[in-house]
Amino acid sequence: MKISFLKITMALAVVISLNSCKEEKKENKDSAVKEIELDSTDLALLDLNLPEGFKIEVYARGVDGARSMAMGDNGTLFVGTRTENNVYAIQDTDGDFKADNIIVLDTMEVPNGIAMRNGDLYVAQVGSLWKYLNIEEQIGGELEKELIYDDFPTEFHHGWKYIAFGPDDKLYVPVGAPCNICNKTDEDERFATISRMDPDGSNREIYARGVRNSVGFTWHPDTKQMWFTDNGRDMLGDDIPPCELNTVTEAGQHFGYPFCHGGIVKDPEFGDLHPCSDFVDPALQLDAHVAPLGIKFYTGAMFPAEYTGKAFIAEHGSWNRSKKVGYRIMMVDIQDGEAISTEPFIDGWLDEVAQKATGRPVDILMLKDGSMLISDDFGDAIYRVSYSETAVASNQ
Repeated sequence: MKISFLKITMALAVVISLNSCKEEKKENKDSAVKEIELDSTDLALLDLNLPEGFKIEVYARGVDGARSMAMGDNGTLFVGTRTENNVYAIQDTDGDFKADNIIVLDTMEVPNGIAMRNGDLYVAQVGSLWKYLNIEEQIGGELEKELIYDDFPTEFHHGWKYIAFGPDDKLYVPVGAPCNICNKTDEDERFATISRMDPDGSNREIYARGVRNSVGFTWHPDTKQMWFTDNGRDMLGDDIPPCELNTVTEAGQHFGYPFCHGGIVKDPEFGDLHPCSDFVDPALQLDAHVAPLGIKFYTGAMFPAEYTGKAFIAEHGSWNRSKKVGYRIMMVDIQDGEAISTEPFIDGWLDEVAQKATGRPVDILMLKDGSMLISDDFGDAIYRVSYSETAVASNQ
């Protein structure tokens, strides 16, 4: 009788754990995250649509608010967050592409942006940047970090950062507009820009202007030109303005904000000051309000040859549209510096009939074996997408 009661109690505990709502999550104060089964059923991965031969699996769970990702030289995946204030270190010690250790590496204020360089981890808060020297050697011990700068704008609105090192070994850091629509460059010229600097924070310069809110950029593997996503302004209706995919062909270019949106929409408040022809047109107009974030080019050897050189964009999904859009991974064909076409690569995180989302993709990272990682700050998970020409398409 005692054994039966114990089994019932344990079963109830599992059910309660699996069905607890996202809104009821408690802040984890411990250095290690409690182990969660790598089960995909409650993450609705079976509802996702992938091309034939591809499958998506859970790489790590319990990564609350998982956003920007960077990979260490020894295989540790570092993950930043926006509202959860944690920086995670995730380890796959046996090489089975399933996380064995999920550690809260540090607790900071809005540590959304992370980047790796020569074994050092860079973490960007809203107004400051920190460097953890030889970070993978520090895991499990007392952390030592160095302040690189603390003099960037501190406005939270679009202040969270996506950072990355470019082919020029410069660190690129955006500063979003501190509003939905405004012109604050007279207060600080860094608003609505992407800047770049040396790894020690010196020799800063504004690289791109008129960028409302970029939370993802990368460089073309051949041309080395920057490509970045930009979130269009709100409150002009369901279908305008388009979000943007842009490419920088020359330092200092202006991409329109707040005067022109998507290359075609004159802003009602600021549009009379400058015509759209004064600015660089988007490489691609994306759907309005899809909230494009992470972007990466595919250069691996696992996917079929036709995927090589394609750009993949994580569309986080709309928050202010009467009918939701986004919540998917898009694939863009880019040839000779021009975006030729775009199509969904993975969708199904949005139930369009019920208008309910089960996931919100944020960032993309390619592994050495050619597979793809995707972070999801709604499902609190990292997924791995792989391909096998002999396998029946599966997302179990």
